[in-house]
Amino acid sequence: MNARVAQLRGHAAQPARVALLGTGTVGSAAWARLASWAGTPLGERLSLVHVANSRVAISDRNGITADTRELLLHNAPRESSLAAVADALAGTGTRIVVDATASEAVADQHPRWLASGIHVVTACKLGQGTSLARWRAIQFARARGGSDYGDSATVGAGLPLLRTLRELQAGGDRIHAIAGVLSGSLAWLFNHYDGLRPFSGFVRAAREAGYTEPDPRDDLSGEDVRRKLLILSRAAGHALEADAVQVDSLVPPVLAALAGADVDAALQCLDAPLRERYAAAYKNGEKLRFIARLQAGGLATVGLEALPAAHPLAGGAGNDNRVAIWSDRYREQPLVIQGPGAGAEVTAAALLDDALRIARGR
Repeated sequence: MNARVAQLRGHAAQPARVALLGTGTVGSAAWARLASWAGTPLGERLSLVHVANSRVAISDRNGITADTRELLLHNAPRESSLAAVADALAGTGTRIVVDATASEAVADQHPRWLASGIHVVTACKLGQGTSLARWRAIQFARARGGSDYGDSATVGAGLPLLRTLRELQAGGDRIHAIAGVLSGSLAWLFNHYDGLRPFSGFVRAAREAGYTEPDPRDDLSGEDVRRKLLILSRAAGHALEADAVQVDSLVPPVLAALAGADVDAALQCLDAPLRERYAAAYKNGEKLRFIARLQAGGLATVGLEALPAAHPLAGGAGNDNRVAIWSDRYREQPLVIQGPGAGAEVTAAALLDDALRIARGR
């Protein structure tokens, strides 16, 4: 018993070393959350030893505190380099990269880190939501390095979607279909759009509130939803190629062709088509929702749908994500998971939940 206690105490005295990549809204929220744990049992599990963005980086094997943020952003000791991440984490014990970027270059490094025994926790959808080859490389590297890949924050900002799919299958259940509202920005738009005021005005309001990307076409195109559906589909056992998802974009060709600076003035081209679709749905007692679907046989689609008011996905409020899962045990009535689908705080919390789980060895 005493030996076991000593072993546990020794383990607790060796916190997992963490490299945080990205200091934007999500990365900054994760850093602040880590800093708030100083002097607590949670803070003893994770030691932040490296922080970097695309320009600058800072490392300290004794731990980086919150008051070094200004040093990183304005007077960092060296330029950022992805090659420096492994060096900053070198040594024995648990090593974790927290990817709070939207970087292709960082996503390309995920398999390399995993294969070398470094765990990866990510909110970036480019790892598992783009090419099938990269997704397979990540799965292979995880097995080769015995590493974990924490991806809770990639879909639903940490809602227990991926974990639920995996646990259902681990219990012998088969997933028959998945459908859901996977975009917080598009959820907000269609929860608020009333068919009376111009849709373009709601798009501008959503952008000003920070619900959409600076260029709202990134949301309206359905590309972000497509990546999330690929992640869910692959987790459900359908190894789809990236182009297998059929996307019905809300962005007409004339708007898609414009330079970014010209988009705002042309948003009005959305008004008439959306007003017509809203009116048709309203006449039938239906609601417009931007839905991602995985159906039997692996058919995957993304686009705007008119749903009956009583449909499981027609509810929700604000920027909530709402996802229905049909399986052997949820054949007639789906399992529905709902909650905030966007926001720096909830996404950062999901990242660090995964990191803590890895640090606990679970």
